[in-house]
Amino acid sequence: MNNFQTMQAIAKPDPSNFAYHELSSSEVAERLESNADRGLSQGEVTQRQQRYGLNELVSKPGKPAWLRFLLQFNQALLYILLIAGVIKALLGSWTNAAVIWGVTLINAIIGFVQESKAEGAIAALAKAVTTEAIVIRDGRKQQVPSQELVPGDVVLLASGDKVPADVRLLTVKGLQVDESALTGESVPVEKSTHPLAAATPLAERNNMAYAGSFVTFGQGCGIVVATGSNTEVGQISQSLDQSHSLSTPLTRKFARFSQTLLYIILSLASLTFFVGLGQGKSWTEMFEAAVALAVSAIPEGLPAVVTVTLAIGVNRMARRHAIIRKLPAVETLGGATVICSDKTGTLTENQMTVQAIYAGGQHYQVSGIGYAPDGEICTDGGKAIAVEDGLSVIELRNLPALQNCLIAGVLCNDTHLEWKDERWTIVGDPTEGALIVAAQKAGLEQAQLNELLPRLDAIPFESQFQYMATLHQGRDHNMIYVKGSLEAILSRCQGMYDSTGYAVPVDRERVQMEAECLAKQGLRVLALAEKAVPKQQRTLEHTDLDAGLTFLGLQGMIDPPREEAIAAVDACQSAGIQVKMITGDHLTTATAIAERIGLRKEGQLVGFTGQQLAEMNDADLSQAVESGSVFARVAPAQKLRLVEALQSRGEIVAMTGDGVNDAPALKQADIGIAMGKAGTDVAREAADMLLTDDNFASIEAAVEEGRTVYQNLRKAIAFILPVNGGESMTILISALLARDLPILSLQVLWLNMVNSVAMTVPLAFEPKSDLTMEQAPRDPREPLLSGKLLQRIVAVSVFNWILIFGMFEWARQTTGDIAVARTMAIQALVAGRIIYLISVSHLSTAIGARIRGRSFAFNDMRAIGAGIFAAIVLQILFSQWGVMNTLFGTAPLNWNQWLICLIPVLPMAVLATFVNRLDAID
Repeated sequence: MNNFQTMQAIAKPDPSNFAYHELSSSEVAERLESNADRGLSQGEVTQRQQRYGLNELVSKPGKPAWLRFLLQFNQALLYILLIAGVIKALLGSWTNAAVIWGVTLINAIIGFVQESKAEGAIAALAKAVTTEAIVIRDGRKQQVPSQELVPGDVVLLASGDKVPADVRLLTVKGLQVDESALTGESVPVEKSTHPLAAATPLAERNNMAYAGSFVTFGQGCGIVVATGSNTEVGQISQSLDQSHSLSTPLTRKFARFSQTLLYIILSLASLTFFVGLGQGKSWTEMFEAAVALAVSAIPEGLPAVVTVTLAIGVNRMARRHAIIRKLPAVETLGGATVICSDKTGTLTENQMTVQAIYAGGQHYQVSGIGYAPDGEICTDGGKAIAVEDGLSVIELRNLPALQNCLIAGVLCNDTHLEWKDERWTIVGDPTEGALIVAAQKAGLEQAQLNELLPRLDAIPFESQFQYMATLHQGRDHNMIYVKGSLEAILSRCQGMYDSTGYAVPVDRERVQMEAECLAKQGLRVLALAEKAVPKQQRTLEHTDLDAGLTFLGLQGMIDPPREEAIAAVDACQSAGIQVKMITGDHLTTATAIAERIGLRKEGQLVGFTGQQLAEMNDADLSQAVESGSVFARVAPAQKLRLVEALQSRGEIVAMTGDGVNDAPALKQADIGIAMGKAGTDVAREAADMLLTDDNFASIEAAVEEGRTVYQNLRKAIAFILPVNGGESMTILISALLARDLPILSLQVLWLNMVNSVAMTVPLAFEPKSDLTMEQAPRDPREPLLSGKLLQRIVAVSVFNWILIFGMFEWARQTTGDIAVARTMAIQALVAGRIIYLISVSHLSTAIGARIRGRSFAFNDMRAIGAGIFAAIVLQILFSQWGVMNTLFGTAPLNWNQWLICLIPVLPMAVLATFVNRLDAID
């Protein structure tokens, strides 16, 4: 390409920055410098590929492994530990420094491994499939990889195809496209080629086909107007990188806690340092004392214990079909106060199902959901239609109107059922699939009917006529079957069948009233009719349908809610969690689904449309999100605004979804939940959690696990911090009084890390409480250390200080050996901790139940038992093994001294009972 050509190419405007839906077909081709009949030349394709690049989304490069590992240290508590380690190293205490650095390293490794495992599981869900596209280039049809498409390419679309790029349609023949992943519309959109107003919403641009959608019926031809990141899907994907990434409530609380703790530690260390200098001590000695105080005040084991607790929660959730990408998201879900859920495929089956039929003046109810032909058709009186002789009271042949209505639905149909991957699926249009399944529930098989009445000709569905018709060869005469909108069918009917199968004049008012009743239930209504023609007729024209049709009936269908979703929503609401439906579907349909699921709030079901939301200011929107349960015809930007409005009210928002249109809201929510199977890649990348079974019920299970994780975290904090409090008070008071320290800094590290971790990690395995899902969500504004929890920590800290100080002074005066005194003080503290551990765990409940003669699953307590056993073994080695004596400055104890160390058990049991009544952690 010469310089002049290069300048021309650069000067061309970006074709994606234009509203092509408002142009005619010829204007679109002219603007893109393409030919609707011959397409582009290969030379032009090459030039455009150089300019626009490949037709694929350019994903944001992931962080390298080394950076992700270093980010694990990005916590205030770990900063304090690292600084303390450096100070210890500068003072020559390399053992202390090595232990501190080892703690931070272990914590980082645990977090890195868990996040890497989650990312690996997510990557395994993605399928590397290369989509092929049929294009016209140089006047010939060619099959090329979709990545090679460029703006101006002429693309051919057929049933079953995935739309490879954003396409302005030039010709259509009964073309219907499933755009649910982009717009939330559960029913395939009927396409046309007519220009539309520039302000037409995305969901109503029926002359466009967008990348990532699927052709469910018919054929079409269009010209590519946008590829790669310039498509609607690509623009949403790019907006995710620009969205503000919120921290989770847990990380925010830990940040505030760490900051507060840092100020307290620095204040106490400074006080110790300057008071000691005032007492005439050297700055080196007091600097050592200040560092010892800082080390004692820092809960070295807490970051590791928190990470392990969250990691265990991640593994538990994975067993319940929920993959967590970031550890703090485990706790966030447990604290959710609102779940904003997409409708299609999340709360519903994403499988159209006939649920009501009106034929021969009679009403019928159809049971069963989805494409599995399981269920039956029943009369209003509850009598089932027989599938085989003898199975029911009524046989289908005794209901000729119903039978003919079902036959028409099967034969006037271009879809078929298929058993694939252990489940029933459809090949074709979901609406037509629903008609086939309904007939099978009455014993009518599609293959048999096609053999009995073979098709001779057909008129595919066209939006201008609003019907589809087929001609079939019969025994005595041929039959025309028609299905479509009520308006198109009823105007062409002169008669209808009564309940006995006799032809009577059509009662138009009654039929219209019945259709309206079905529509009010949120059902999509299809009318069916037939017409007998001579056997000589072998072709079908529109004029054959102008009059003379016999009305057969109405079939009302809907994308039904998942049965498990109904139970899950009820469980969430019982737990005090609001559930709100946010969908791109029609308000009537969304409200009907919401009624069935039980989304009423205070006995009312309030719904809003996207148009209503667009007219609201921030104050009105804030009121709407509080009172509303259903938000229909919502655009992606409005979903994002709804989530932000809820967060502005202090809500912890979980957003579920599977479509591209859900991605920005998933990113903004406190926790985004995407579908692992049916979800789009864009939605998965934006989410914090994925459901591997695409089951809304798994959310309820994950909420339960999240709440359990939070309770176990509170137990860990309530168990660890009192030791730090007691140690800090002991060292501070001893330093201020110029007395020997009852506990050395290296012994503090042993208690804070080895002993604390051994006894605290088992709390992460604590089973859920029976009341977990019966309690209201915790206040999002509640700090990590709530008032009652802080009172508990202070009370136990004071007890630990008295215990350490008292045992040390008594033992030193009795034995005259300061090493023995320090060892006894530590062992007495650990004995009291064991009793306190039992009191905060479910083991105390289990023991109480056994004493009262009730059964309790002690198997769930094995982790606590193992932790106590490990702590006892470690403490025996700590005092009785010579290596440990040398390393930690301890001394062996005799039997009498061991028994004396057990004295604090009884007062600790009394104190534990008191603080449990003050602050019930469960």
